Amino acid sequence: MDVYPGLIVKSTAGREKDKFFVVLDIVDDIYCLIADGRTRKVDMPKKKKIKHLIATDVCSEGIKDKLKTAQTVTNSMVRKELKSFEDFEM
Repeated sequence: MDVYPGLIVKSTAGREKDKFFVVLDIVDDIYCLIADGRTRKVDMPKKKKIKHLIATDVCSEGIKDKLKTAQTVTNSMVRKELKSFEDFEM
């Protein structure tokens, strides 16, 4: 699975199963850092195995551009991007 910063993903395992997150960074081939802006804040993201995520076909271009240019991504930006996925079932 191709995971990159700014991609919106759904968790398939763990306490946060069936919740949506935004990928903030790729740690290595196995792990990435994710946040939802509520329980997992941008300043303390969750380190999650990539194999426990399902990628959606949606990428937040605003967050992706800010991460590329090392600008600050806020929790409210992440929440705003994930708002449309709250009642969405994959």
